Amino acid sequence: MTTVTPTSVTEADSGEAVRAATVYTTFDSPVGELLLVGVPSAGAPGGTALASLSLPEQKGAATVQDGWLRDDAAFAAIRDQLTAYFEGRLTSFTIAYADEGTDFQRRVWRALETIPYGTTCTYGDIARQAGAPQAGVRAVGTAIGRNPLLVVRPCHRVIGADGALRGYAAGLERKERLLGLEGALAS
Repeated sequence: MTTVTPTSVTEADSGEAVRAATVYTTFDSPVGELLLVGVPSAGAPGGTALASLSLPEQKGAATVQDGWLRDDAAFAAIRDQLTAYFEGRLTSFTIAYADEGTDFQRRVWRALETIPYGTTCTYGDIARQAGAPQAGVRAVGTAIGRNPLLVVRPCHRVIGADGALRGYAAGLERKERLLGLEGALAS
């Protein structure tokens, strides 16, 4: 399997016109029905950049808005990768995504993308990698909690300094399930 860091769609690619062209689909997964929200992008595999991947019960989850269009075909490449991931055949995603958030959030999210499949790291590790002082661990936790791309931007791989599972917008049970799928939990 090839490991490729996801590419970002620039603001120029995802400007005001994109908001009017938002598309979505759903995907049944072992952790529940995922809502995938995307925007058109010529540079994205399949022509759609992922803007959000969430679960209905998730804190801050996306919800389908008026004017969004359901377009299952627009997500074919993304759905193929999610299927392979949940079947244990894919360890890294090559999904283009719409890059939003503050500069600090984007630094934290880029740090998340470096956590290898099947491993975990601490909030302190992410704070150091994102250039935040140790006192910034709480701010890092907040930025991680606002990650709009569950699963593909692996915030589930971040654990407490004591090795305990801490905070996950979609619930600790789902975090544990994803880590178990990846073989990252000690038996």
